[in-house]
Amino acid sequence: MNHFISVEDLSDPSGEYEEKLKSILALAANYKQNPFADESLGKRKTLGLIFFNPSLRTRLSTIKAAQNLGMQVISMNTNQDGWALETADGVVMDQGTAEHIKEAAAVMGSYCDILGVRSFPGLKDMAEDYQNKVINGFVKYAGIPVINLESATTHPLQSLTDLMTIESLLPNRKLKVTMTWAPHVKALPQAVANSFAQWINVTDHELTIAQPDGYELSDEFTAGAKIVNDQDKAFKDADIVYVKNWSSFHDYGKVGDFPEWKVTAEKMNLTNDAFLMHCLPVRRNLVIADDVLDSDKSVVIEQAGNREFAAQAVLKNILVNL
Repeated sequence: MNHFISVEDLSDPSGEYEEKLKSILALAANYKQNPFADESLGKRKTLGLIFFNPSLRTRLSTIKAAQNLGMQVISMNTNQDGWALETADGVVMDQGTAEHIKEAAAVMGSYCDILGVRSFPGLKDMAEDYQNKVINGFVKYAGIPVINLESATTHPLQSLTDLMTIESLLPNRKLKVTMTWAPHVKALPQAVANSFAQWINVTDHELTIAQPDGYELSDEFTAGAKIVNDQDKAFKDADIVYVKNWSSFHDYGKVGDFPEWKVTAEKMNLTNDAFLMHCLPVRRNLVIADDVLDSDKSVVIEQAGNREFAAQAVLKNILVNL
């Protein structure tokens, strides 16, 4: 593995995912049992983590994963610690940006062996956001492997973790997986939802996506999933319920006011005793009711804990090729 930008980095030359996906999931599960199995693999190697946006789980889990492998870690918040970066080519930089990504990425690459980059969308211009200029700029100019810590469109580390969690809960079964939209007070990216759909769709699981009319995700990520506007129908007989808010893709960045889409115990009772998943952070009693989030079927803390071992598996796959 040279970079980890999307699920496509786990496909083989024929476009198949099964072998590489099984391998990295098994590695992550093994690291959960023995996190220090390869504690010298990253000795004298440096991981740089570059954050354009806030992070709790992604930051801490990736730092811990790197330390488990013996790596040194540098973490930088560009909005506080660095210069505002320009990503456009040929621009006269006489406005707010002080440094071009060409120089910044190359310099960071000279200090590190692997870079992880996190950059959210602006949610104003879909065409601009979906070009992923920040992540793609680092891939182009850093000269070293790059890990997507969440981009404008995808969050592959979260999705790898989600599959790891599902496999640990209900192994070796074809499952009915439901991803449901839920209310929120502000516009959120489509990245986690895009990525979850994309990753589930390369497995044998059956994916249903429920959202209010007008909140369909891009077909690029949801092809193969069943799309419905009836949340109760989507919950019926589900084995896994994945809860996430996202702003509209087609009416780009729009936030809907649909409080009836909150996940409640009554809705969970429609499922096949499903496990509840959410990537966190979650706004209690707006997105998910307390009694659901605190129930024994909620696995959000285990899911978050698995972030460490999924990241560790990705780092190993890159380190062995350095």
